[in-house]
Amino acid sequence: MSEPLSPATKEFGARIRARREQLGWSQEKAADACHIHWTYLGRAERGTLSPSLNNILKIAYGLQIDPGQLVKGLKPSKGQIRTTRPKS
Repeated sequence: MSEPLSPATKEFGARIRARREQLGWSQEKAADACHIHWTYLGRAERGTLSPSLNNILKIAYGLQIDPGQLVKGLKPSKGQIRTTRPKS
């Protein structure tokens, strides 16, 4: 079993699961609506993968939710934050 990539991916997955359950859908039904494989949706819900922007949009559209609601307030892990600007 894979470990979550970051607290943000875990929270993102929890938001996906909460929305799916709010709709009363199984993973299979939700994945079909999102045009992704149900195992991919399951991994996203568990926070063991970080979906691409295109897949975030597909998930949001399929779950009938604004993509911003799925990502609002999420922060990258400290190791992923650059504190200085890159040199030109």
